[in-house]
This record gives sequence, structure tokens and C-alpha cells, in this order.
Amino acid sequence: MYYKHHIFFCLNQRDNGETCCAQFQAQQAFDRCKAQVKAQGLSGAGQVRVNKAGCLDRCAAGPVAVVYPEGVWYSYVDLQDIDEIVESHLKNGEVVERLLTPPHLGR
Repeated sequence: MYYKHHIFFCLNQRDNGETCCAQFQAQQAFDRCKAQVKAQGLSGAGQVRVNKAGCLDRCAAGPVAVVYPEGVWYSYVDLQDIDEIVESHLKNGEVVERLLTPPHLGR
């Protein structure tokens, strides 16, 4: 496996007025995660990769991010939530239960 954890942030922007992750500071969350991963020395081969994604089709739960290979979906509210995901999940391998996306929420 090339990366221990690979996190994707939905940054989708909808122009038709539908709810989308971009309306909830998804770009800032992505930027924060990327900066925190780098600052903690977690980036690079064998470690963590932070990526942008288009629509992940979980709009009703947005903003969302998903961590692979575990397939753990997170709905976050603020930058402190991102810090907790980085520290707990990406660094220590512990899922942040309180931020898990409800399984029934899709588009």
C-alpha cells in the first residue's frame, strides 16, 4: 500500500442552488488538513495523502471527507474537527466516532 491513509475532501460547487460542500468552507478544511498533516510530518509515501475530490454523492451530510483504505466517512463542522481527524485518525489510527457521517445520508 502506497499510503497508510488517503483522505478525500469533497470540494464540489453547485451553481443551481442545491446544497454542496463548497458552501460550508470545504476548501478551508482541505487546506487546514493538508497543513496539519505536513506540520506533523505525516505526509509522503507510506504515510498520509490529502486530496481534493469532486462530488462524493453524500451531499445531505456535507461537508464530507472520506478516509481510505478504511472507507470511514466524516461530516465536519469547523477547523477544530479537522484537527481532531488529523490527530486521532490520520496520526493515531483512531476513528473519531462523533464525526462519523450517518450511514443513511446520501445525496
